Amino acid sequence: MTTQTHQTTQTQRATGMREAFVHTLADALDRDDRVALVLAAISADRFTDQLRRHPNRVVDVGIREQAMIGVAAGLALTGHRTVVHSYAPFLVERPYEQIKLDLGHQGVGAILVSIGASHDDPATGRTHQAPADVTLLDALPGWTIHVPGHGDEVAPLLTAALATDDRVYLRLSTRQNTTPMPAAPGFTPLRHGGLGVVIAVGPVLDQVLAATEGLDVTVLYTNTIRPFDRTGLRAAVDSSAPAVVVVEPYLRDTSAAEVATTLRDLPHRQLNLGTRRDSELRAYGTPEQHDAVHGLDAAGIAVSVRDFLRVG
Repeated sequence: MTTQTHQTTQTQRATGMREAFVHTLADALDRDDRVALVLAAISADRFTDQLRRHPNRVVDVGIREQAMIGVAAGLALTGHRTVVHSYAPFLVERPYEQIKLDLGHQGVGAILVSIGASHDDPATGRTHQAPADVTLLDALPGWTIHVPGHGDEVAPLLTAALATDDRVYLRLSTRQNTTPMPAAPGFTPLRHGGLGVVIAVGPVLDQVLAATEGLDVTVLYTNTIRPFDRTGLRAAVDSSAPAVVVVEPYLRDTSAAEVATTLRDLPHRQLNLGTRRDSELRAYGTPEQHDAVHGLDAAGIAVSVRDFLRVG
């Protein structure tokens, strides 16, 4: 791939999920006085009109991420449906205590919308990477977690979240699949086979489909990983000797306990793929190179799945 082609591809990807989020939320802010937005400098330039038109409901607190969550909780306590937006590490990791207390402990909801994912923009370094974000939020009760795999999945997921008062995390990425899938709870079956079940979460679907091409496996897709679709997994497995592979675009083993709980009455085997836990990657490179290091490219997934299923 030439540099020019690579840059064009990255630009096309970058206008997907994030732009869908901005467009959908801007429209909601103009139509619904209940909707509010809190920013910490990131993406403020994309909501200039809304900052001007709705100064009481669109707030940029500057580079103060803990305050961002506190302000969001305060707006929620006054009856607003608050959306909070930033890079994943600034949205989840840095203000984690405020998420736990100001939202969870007070029993109020908000929609956290992140960009950056695990390693979307390696040029910015480790400060802008958050492979543990889903794992951290999964440790707190009551969170719905969406991991869309295509820009067209963002609007329906965000619109549905705005209609509730729940605590929702919407994890956006510049990486996206070729084709959008239904934005609905639970697993969407894409292939059926007898050797095992492979679950693809969000933007790893294309790699999973390529990696399992020609294998006798069931492939399930989801853009809503919490709550975990236990009924859907039970329906998909071969109850005699289930083998399950979960491919997630964040920290490996994040959903291991969910699979184990779902199949706790059945002898089963499971393999969990995602970003590595054993070492930290201290390199820039490209997103595709990071995928390869973590075994999340199609070739790496194929090797892991074939070895796990003992397929030559």
